[in-house]
Amino acid sequence: MASKAPLVKLNNGRSIPIIGLGTWGSSTLEVTKAVKDAIDAGYRHIDCAHVYQNERQVGDGVNAKINEGVIKREDIFITSKLWNTCHRPELVEDACRATLKRLNLDYIDLYLIHWPMGYREGPELFPKDDDDNEKTAYSDVDYVDTWKAMEQLVELGLTKSIGISNFNSKQIERVLAVATIKPVVNQIECHPYLSQTKLSEFCASRDIVITAYSPLGSPNRPWAKPDDPQLMEDPEIVAIGRKYDKTAAQILIRYQIQRGHVVIPKSVCIFRIQSNIDVFDFELTEDEMKHITSFDRNGRLVPITSAAGHPYHPFENDEF
Repeated sequence: MASKAPLVKLNNGRSIPIIGLGTWGSSTLEVTKAVKDAIDAGYRHIDCAHVYQNERQVGDGVNAKINEGVIKREDIFITSKLWNTCHRPELVEDACRATLKRLNLDYIDLYLIHWPMGYREGPELFPKDDDDNEKTAYSDVDYVDTWKAMEQLVELGLTKSIGISNFNSKQIERVLAVATIKPVVNQIECHPYLSQTKLSEFCASRDIVITAYSPLGSPNRPWAKPDDPQLMEDPEIVAIGRKYDKTAAQILIRYQIQRGHVVIPKSVCIFRIQSNIDVFDFELTEDEMKHITSFDRNGRLVPITSAAGHPYHPFENDEF
């Protein structure tokens, strides 16, 4: 089956499918099947990361469909991410090569710096501070130095494009000031309770595409509290869905698409995987788009509080 999703042009002339399958929080037992189901449903963009600990399973799903002749390597867009413990410039190439080995691929389409904060180097993904076990141990590396090492990955042919994730506007400006290769994407949490209007407009002005993660409100996030609002149960979203005979998830995905954002809903259920890409036969009105944006309550669901106090934590100041 050919891709169902239109392409978005990146600032380096390449293109990214506007819908991808998110894999954060998916167990290793489920991911391979989810990737295969997504490719069969018409997805041509899979998003993963080293810290998700499922790159090998993502690669198994992708390579199974290549071997079946369903897709060729050039038909599928793979995104992965450099983890915080590998920000030191001399570690970046090895980290990327390790991701490629786990994926069993010769190149990545898009490689992102996952967060601007560097953590203490070593095998632990979340190293603990020696003086405060609730806090993460930091590295003193500056992400602009990490960016220069990311550029070398493009020169080496290990990735076609590079970008950032969870960077605020000030941090993006610092990267742009040193970059010879501009970031093509900033992947950020984005949904109606956290509309990211200012950051979206800022990135658009710099020709950087937004990829929206947690577009459905991450209902299965492990730290959710019982009384937290559930975005997909919002009565106004549900009502708009009834108007178009669509699910709340389809409305939330369509909302991102009409903003020009790439969107990566996560699911391992074949029905929802298929449903989430079935969003190109209707269009929200301008008034509906404005109304959904008005739901904003600065409702960040992924605050990464364990790194609070890090000098490069992106959410602690007034920066957008």
